[in-house]
Amino acid sequence: MPLYEFRCRSCDITFEERRAMANANDPATCPEGHADAIRLLSVFASVGASSAGAPMAPPTGGGCCGGGCHS
Repeated sequence: MPLYEFRCRSCDITFEERRAMANANDPATCPEGHADAIRLLSVFASVGASSAGAPMAPPTGGGCCGGGCHS
């Protein structure tokens, strides 16, 4: 289940809730009991094995599928 971040408009506390994607926009109640929380846009970061800023090597064989699908 995804983790969503919310901010309470009453007390300005930020908190997280794990809920189904179908319930992502349902109202949330903050830990202080206020029912005036809004969902925040979460930022996702991914860390790969290559170093930052290093260009990727071009594909070999030509094309999206190694050249086998084009004549």
